[in-house]
Amino acid sequence: MSKRILILGGAGFIGSHLVDNLSKNGNEVKVIDNFSTGKIENLSQTKNKVKITKGDLRFLDFVLKNVKDVDLVFHLVANYSVKLSSEDPIFDFNSNALTTLNVLEAMRKNDIPIIIFTSSSTVYGESDKFPIPENTKLKPISNYGASKVSAEMYIHSFSQLYGIKGLILRYANIIGPRSEHGIIPDFVKKLKEHRKRLLILGDGKQKKSYLYVSDCIDASLLALEHFNKSFDVFNVGSEEWITVDEIAKIVCEEMGLTNVKFEYTGGDRGWLGDVSKFLLDIKKLKRLGWEPKYTIEESIRKTVEWLKNH
Repeated sequence: MSKRILILGGAGFIGSHLVDNLSKNGNEVKVIDNFSTGKIENLSQTKNKVKITKGDLRFLDFVLKNVKDVDLVFHLVANYSVKLSSEDPIFDFNSNALTTLNVLEAMRKNDIPIIIFTSSSTVYGESDKFPIPENTKLKPISNYGASKVSAEMYIHSFSQLYGIKGLILRYANIIGPRSEHGIIPDFVKKLKEHRKRLLILGDGKQKKSYLYVSDCIDASLLALEHFNKSFDVFNVGSEEWITVDEIAKIVCEEMGLTNVKFEYTGGDRGWLGDVSKFLLDIKKLKRLGWEPKYTIEESIRKTVEWLKNH
């Protein structure tokens, strides 16, 4: 059965892939984006099928007028950078937490029953137990993680107070076509400029989990398909993890570069608030019948291949 779906941040990296998927299946899809990082080119395949509105969710008047007349809301709007959140915590809070509260208020006033919120592995902070299950205590070490926790908690309170159903998806690092931020685009850009040396933030030993964007979309939609509670949380990631040094070697291989000298900024973190190790427990999602189609190495190679040509 087709639905009326609003995708907030639908011109962004992950959001545009979600638009591609949902607009194919007879759904009526609307997109809101302020185009600060999202691009209209990301919607080139679907722009004739979807209604696109430019606007900023930090302004309640705009949200009340435009978040309405739909069956469910995918909320992907956020500050894209953990690093930026330490430099400008107010911007980060407004981008992550305030936007969520404004959306929830519009949903309450306009009788929209379901929100799907893209959260982050950063909400867990530093764990000493891997993989990290969904019931782990939330202890973020970055402003970004803290603002994501705040958004999650508002969704929970609105689910209890007003009956708005909230599905929280805590993403690992998502990579793939249209991604412009993060370690792989950073490495590709640096290696295009300097083919014999690569500056790596931290010590290269940071170890994290990555997931290809199409796997992320499949997992998210499967979680929604099985969502039947007032509030639920799923980790969305891979059962593998990889070091920064290993990623650097794969990127160099894919770019046909040899004898690249790795240089390091030092320390066990790439930036303030960086979680140096994380691996999400995805057993809850796997019980629904999902698992990633691509390994981390395949995902990295496919991402580099796209970035080389764009």
